[in-house]
Amino acid sequence: MIFTVTLNPALDYYLNFDHFKEGELNTPKETYQLPGGKGINISKLLHNYNTPNIALGFLGGYTGEFIESALSLEGISSHFIKIDDNTRTNIKINNNGIESEIAGTSPIIKESHLNSFFKYLKENLKSGDIITLSGSVPKSLPKNIYSKIINILPDGVRVILDTRGETLKEALNNKVFLIKPNKDEINEFFKSNFSTHEELIIAGKKLQSLGAENVIISLGSKGSIFLTEKEIFIGDVPKGKLVSSNGAGDSMLGGFIYGLYNNLPLEKCYKFAIASGSGTAFSKGVSTFETAKKLLNEIKIEKL
Repeated sequence: MIFTVTLNPALDYYLNFDHFKEGELNTPKETYQLPGGKGINISKLLHNYNTPNIALGFLGGYTGEFIESALSLEGISSHFIKIDDNTRTNIKINNNGIESEIAGTSPIIKESHLNSFFKYLKENLKSGDIITLSGSVPKSLPKNIYSKIINILPDGVRVILDTRGETLKEALNNKVFLIKPNKDEINEFFKSNFSTHEELIIAGKKLQSLGAENVIISLGSKGSIFLTEKEIFIGDVPKGKLVSSNGAGDSMLGGFIYGLYNNLPLEKCYKFAIASGSGTAFSKGVSTFETAKKLLNEIKIEKL
């Protein structure tokens, strides 16, 4: 089974403008609300790909009820621990193609909530399962929370990790199957200024030495780099009209996990990752399987 963990989910409120002017009354041409959070985005994509998974995390209040109800209506299985505070709301503004985001304040997660979450993991995960740990960590939880989660998992569970900074460093000490930093996150992590493919590959190898078995380095519209234990690949991105970059990185992981679940070679998992991330960027919401499949033939992957 595949489990996605979102410790800090959100109700994402999208506002699209033709012309947004700061300090004035602005009326959006379109608004909509979606369940948000990196793990939730992965669950939505996997569901679109007819791949079974269970979304995990913490939800509270009317925003939490909206998220759980919306996921249920889509047919996505979940097991969220109920908390006392409202789940946060994120505001996502698209001003004629320029994207801005206002992140909401995280709710308080009590020790009793966390213990219930740990209990579920211990009782339900087994060797051969896949779990994603992605996104920001609420301030009420320790920075090494992902490390603590990995420590209680049974042997043989493949961990897909998408976080940054100290939280990433702590988790790598426990060994993980895959991480997906972007260039800015790598430079933040190493306090450096890597820019060329050669420099980023060196950085990726350093991350492998710290505990990541596989590394995808996302370069946005300039493609990505994929390092396995023995091979290095460089992938481009297909052409298309950007609708929203929100969730594109999560969809990359979702596409990769789809490949893993279907026992595809790692290179093909990587190709599905690129197609899925691009499909989401070109869509309102996460990519459908049909959209990603059409993009596969446009993607070129070079093996170094």
